[in-house]
Amino acid sequence: MSETWQILVGVAVGLLVCWLVLLAALAIARPKGNLLTEAVRLLPDLLRLVSRLVRDRTLPRRTRWLLWILAGYLALPIDLVPDFIPVLGYADDAIAVVLVLRTVIRRTGTDALVRHWPGTPDGLGVVRQLAGLSAETPRG
Repeated sequence: MSETWQILVGVAVGLLVCWLVLLAALAIARPKGNLLTEAVRLLPDLLRLVSRLVRDRTLPRRTRWLLWILAGYLALPIDLVPDFIPVLGYADDAIAVVLVLRTVIRRTGTDALVRHWPGTPDGLGVVRQLAGLSAETPRG
């Protein structure tokens, strides 16, 4: 086999291994139990939340860039995990949103989350659980 083919095969195998590692990371990071189902159900509200957070000039620029990257990933017609893969196929967008929201909340606190949440208080409680916070929502 020529050197060019060896390089191409090596690159293809490397990309496949990276994709499999990413799949494993998504499977490990996914919310457990009913939380994943709830995240998929809340996906429209989560997308509106991301949109509102991106436009919030009070958030650090680095955080907004992370949200822009997430928005770009969600806008792509090609998913990281094809839809025919059981469980993760349809949940990869929700998992990506949850992982980014966890990072955003750790960097900025819960005030922006509460201020921009477009859904119900119960939905906010689920989002708080997904982000690793207590499910209690502030009253008032």
